[in-house]
Amino acid sequence: MKILMIFDQIQAGFGGKEKGDLELGGKKMPIGSANMFEKYLPEVDGQIIGTLYCGDDFYLKNKETVTRKLVAMTKKLSPDVVICGPAFNYEKYGLLCSEVGYAIENQLNIPVVAAMSVECEEAINAHKADLTIVKMPKKGGIGLTDSLKKILELGALKAANKPIDDFVKENCY
Repeated sequence: MKILMIFDQIQAGFGGKEKGDLELGGKKMPIGSANMFEKYLPEVDGQIIGTLYCGDDFYLKNKETVTRKLVAMTKKLSPDVVICGPAFNYEKYGLLCSEVGYAIENQLNIPVVAAMSVECEEAINAHKADLTIVKMPKKGGIGLTDSLKKILELGALKAANKPIDDFVKENCY
């Protein structure tokens, strides 16, 4: 399964909240927090083929342009599944995940899995009905390993076009 990651500046490894103005970019390799998934990828026969990233403040100021470009970049990379997150409790990143994830899934018909903690309430409420958003702990919370495995498990189910209703009821918002 070919996986594309979409990160904010923090998860991409380019700095903290002070780097929110980081412009859109990408690499055809795993970067930043993608390494959190590395040891679990064999369980789903997964490979991270690229990482797209954008500062959360830059995204919020340029939503239409960034979303359009992320959709185009995703189409070009042609992954089997896109993972938007983990956003933890970063609310602005949660919005990026849910809004861009929704656009990718609807415009490209490529399965998307978003992941965030309950603190990302605005993003969850806006898209929980039309995007699978895996429940996860906030930054530093307990249960991260389980969440990472669930993100990949849902990605594998969606990529294989298998039923996800029971998984979603138990693990998503």
